[in-house]
Amino acid sequence: MDLTRSLSDVVALLAGLVAVVAPFFWADAQAATQPLLVLGALLVVSALWSILGAGGASSWVTAAFGALLFVSPWAFGFDGDAASAWTAWITGAVTVVVGLLTVLQVRGRTTVAA
Repeated sequence: MDLTRSLSDVVALLAGLVAVVAPFFWADAQAATQPLLVLGALLVVSALWSILGAGGASSWVTAAFGALLFVSPWAFGFDGDAASAWTAWITGAVTVVVGLLTVLQVRGRTTVAA
């Protein structure tokens, strides 16, 4: 088990959980409910899949879900609601950064090993 990979999956899982629970606690915009729930659930499922050792989504997929979450306030028009928008921006940015860092670390290890 790769500790870096599992740590990034745990961070993606937590970010997804934050996005999923946000509409119920602090995100008020009606337009934000569906994107936060769907994209957060996709992050949770892909992270759990990878943590449980079922192959899981690659770090590229995790970063893509994070990027979609990051742009969702503009795409779905809830950038005026601060709580919803900041939740999407922060969880999306964290997921993108963690996903891309994991990709770079894995790529560096395979290059050195080859």
